[in-house]
Amino acid sequence: MKKYDPYQFVIPGDRTTIWNGQKKLNLFGKIHYSIIIAKAYFKINKFYKRALREKECYFGPFKGEFGHLLLHNLPFLTHLYKKGVKIRYCGMELHEPFLRYESGKTMIFEWFPLRDFFNEIKPIANAVKPPTDVQLEINRFHEIAEQSGKAFLDLDDDNLYWYVFRNWELNGRQSIFDFSKIFSQAKENSVTIFPRKKGGSFTPNNGDAWNYQEIAEAVAPYFDHVYITGHPSMSEEIRETGNIHLRLSTNNEEIIKSCLASKLIITQHSGAVHLGAYTQSDVLVIFNGNPPIKGMGDTLRFRKNISNRPLNFAFSKEEIIQFAINYVK
Repeated sequence: MKKYDPYQFVIPGDRTTIWNGQKKLNLFGKIHYSIIIAKAYFKINKFYKRALREKECYFGPFKGEFGHLLLHNLPFLTHLYKKGVKIRYCGMELHEPFLRYESGKTMIFEWFPLRDFFNEIKPIANAVKPPTDVQLEINRFHEIAEQSGKAFLDLDDDNLYWYVFRNWELNGRQSIFDFSKIFSQAKENSVTIFPRKKGGSFTPNNGDAWNYQEIAEAVAPYFDHVYITGHPSMSEEIRETGNIHLRLSTNNEEIIKSCLASKLIITQHSGAVHLGAYTQSDVLVIFNGNPPIKGMGDTLRFRKNISNRPLNFAFSKEEIIQFAINYVK
């Protein structure tokens, strides 16, 4: 099977580093941007020092994409928890299973949960505008956090979150843990497929749509079990047949267990590629189209901070099958 160097798929300059954001600005724009960045740095460093000193903080709201949870928010929350900080967190209630530490206990001292609204509005980074009732909960969190007098990092500040926070935390402020220490699930000769639902048009991040029924049936002969999982509102429908099992769910504990049981995760270029770092599973990124792949620069840059497990790639059903053959007992 052909092995690919993932860096060959990176678009030059396609990385959201702090200073990449100002390259196309005029002089006035660059000065204004530099001020925004300096203020964001000041806020984050002040928050961090105070949180570590007082052992308590408010953090959120996080209402964004799965990849942002796994690459940016969960590693930082774990870092704070290991430092003994009591975390008062505003975030998606459906992410609760990810926020349990190795003991199985939650890392969150006080929850401000946000209901699952992904069947109504799709997440975009952490900048999505949620439904009115969810926004009211976020407003309540803001008010409590601001009136508390405690350290508060407001993730609704888009410039702070997008350009500064995600890059700032790479410098020794992330920790991850093995989910197998929380969930009792042994490895099997199985594969987990995330049948990501998208529009019919090609996108530079994800390529064209796949026929996931064909993919599942094509790899089924090489595994004891093929698990089809993911959030129902973001997943294509697939028929159960033979050793293909449907595990689409809004319960992320079921998704985690499927990945823990699997030697391989198959997914488009989406947040699910990072689950392998937590479940010790191989990852095959499938891209229906010709590279380069938009966003791959950030994926590789941020991912190497939480895992040294390589990403594998396939660009056709035939390449997917060739990769699956490696798992025959």
